[in-house]
Amino acid sequence: MHSIALEKMVLPKMLDDILKNTNAKIIVPNSKSELLNLALGGEDNNTFDVIYNVDGKDVKEATVVRCKNGIAVNFEDVSLRRRDPNSMVIADDLPTDKPIYKDRFNREFEEDRKATFEWLKAQPELLVLPFFAGNDELKIGYEALAIMPANSAFFGAGLADLQGFIPADKIKEGFNPKAIIYVAPPFRHTLYEGKQIVVHNRLENIHEVFSYNLYPGPSAKKGVYSILLNLGEKEGWNTLHASAVKITTPYELTLTIMHEGASGGGKSEMTEPFHRKKDGRLLLGTNIITSEETLVRLADTCELNPITDDMALAHPSIQNGSKKLVVADAEYGWFLRVDHINKYGTEPETEKICMHPPEPLVFFNIDCVPNSTCLIWEHTEDKPGVPCPNPRIIIPRKAKDNVINEATEIDIRSFGVRTPPTTKENPNYGIIGMLHVLPPALAWLWRLVSPRGFANPSIVDNGGGMKSEGVGSYWPFATGKMVDQANLLLDQILNTLSTRYILIPNQYIGAYKVGFGAQWATREYLSRRGGCKFKREVLKDSRCALLGYVPESIKIDGMLIPKGFLEVNRQPEVGNEAYDIGAKMLTDFFKKELKKYCTKELNPLGRQIIEACLNDAPLEYYYNFIPKL
Repeated sequence: MHSIALEKMVLPKMLDDILKNTNAKIIVPNSKSELLNLALGGEDNNTFDVIYNVDGKDVKEATVVRCKNGIAVNFEDVSLRRRDPNSMVIADDLPTDKPIYKDRFNREFEEDRKATFEWLKAQPELLVLPFFAGNDELKIGYEALAIMPANSAFFGAGLADLQGFIPADKIKEGFNPKAIIYVAPPFRHTLYEGKQIVVHNRLENIHEVFSYNLYPGPSAKKGVYSILLNLGEKEGWNTLHASAVKITTPYELTLTIMHEGASGGGKSEMTEPFHRKKDGRLLLGTNIITSEETLVRLADTCELNPITDDMALAHPSIQNGSKKLVVADAEYGWFLRVDHINKYGTEPETEKICMHPPEPLVFFNIDCVPNSTCLIWEHTEDKPGVPCPNPRIIIPRKAKDNVINEATEIDIRSFGVRTPPTTKENPNYGIIGMLHVLPPALAWLWRLVSPRGFANPSIVDNGGGMKSEGVGSYWPFATGKMVDQANLLLDQILNTLSTRYILIPNQYIGAYKVGFGAQWATREYLSRRGGCKFKREVLKDSRCALLGYVPESIKIDGMLIPKGFLEVNRQPEVGNEAYDIGAKMLTDFFKKELKKYCTKELNPLGRQIIEACLNDAPLEYYYNFIPKL
């Protein structure tokens, strides 16, 4: 069966050479159970150490444990437990704003590429995993392959759940991969000083991705995202870094929200039920100085139907003339971070799926002993007493019974920002209220700047103040030029004028620790009122022009939200002076980040919008560029 599958494929020359000139046993899996047994080194094993020889010494990269509900993977090197935002390098000569391989490592990639191929040839067993990068049902994306040593099959199992692998007996004649992921873990030690490195090589007819580490974040997950962004950049569309959910209220109103933002910005949380206190109320926020809690009682909850979790295809073929943005999921499964689940009962729906899954799952950075049930609140410790901030599970879409699988119109595009605590004593940019309504031009600027935000749990970050995730908040995964993506986003906004825009913070609102409570409260509020089409008289200009408009008041199920959650300067712990310091921090940051887009390739309207920000334009200027309200 495996040899028959290979014979059906149209393989590029270099891969064909690897497979024909190796003594390795070549495995094209036919089932997920086969993949999981490979990940454990055999069906009789309950634990397996992933070990490679590096300069004559054995180096353990990971340990895989069989559990009743799947496999649990833990990395030996703590730095591999989160995505390194500096992992991407570009090896080709096509236009790019990303680090170039030759510039970073002072040598051409071709020799290292050939060495990678020779190393793969020398492995005793090779796993060849066919998959589809994108949405197979809608045929948006690429036929693709991943090639790896069989002892790293847990990586293949994770990729299979994320993207949906094609079993050997389902391969069709003429399968022609346009993207290939090569996995060669030891090279991170011999060539890259132990760092996570993912090399992209965009050839004429194929996109090569070389993964030199086994954490799936920058390669099996975001590497495939890079492949889709490259395809879209060539064809004039993009894949948005966003979750999306259809919300049905107790009053049978429906609303679809797409939530964008950097990793940790609340995308997964937007599709989840809000976390209730024991008495059923939602904790909106806790004052960090007085410990006073603000709670919201929601008698009836909304029904949630997730559409996407992290990658939303916005392809012209599904737009169908709609004046709203239309998206479909780009993934077969969702890479969910569960750092917030630290005890039983925190998130019953996710816990139920993980404890009693319809098929075995793949867990990362979660402590588990052989043959036990892997519990998602038992996070692996980075060091004694310090849990890993990035425990993950991969949940196939089909494991959720309330998911929408069709392309769907988006009523509201929200943008999430992780904000720090902000007080008179410690002013900061945590001045964003729980809901800001943005004119489209200003919404575009937020997507260009995309603040990475406070205490991001998903990536390795060495601190140093505010940082930008880059255009669209998907820039860490894009291989081309920032200005091209900026133009695509602006064109998209201009072509979907019936979709509206908001800004939502998480973690802190001024002196209140809110976590994702404010985001959930905003979702419930907007769905109950039928969207964010406000009359102008019920909105006021934010004190900081970059924050658009703020509602005069918000009432949820009869309760008025305190004004300090809407206008942070009204909190006595903050006040106008601290607010203005935070506003200047935010404004200066925007100006610094936006200057890099002012090139001759930028859409002229985009240049006008950016220049308005650089010149401290009032809010009405942004509204007049693309009138909306």
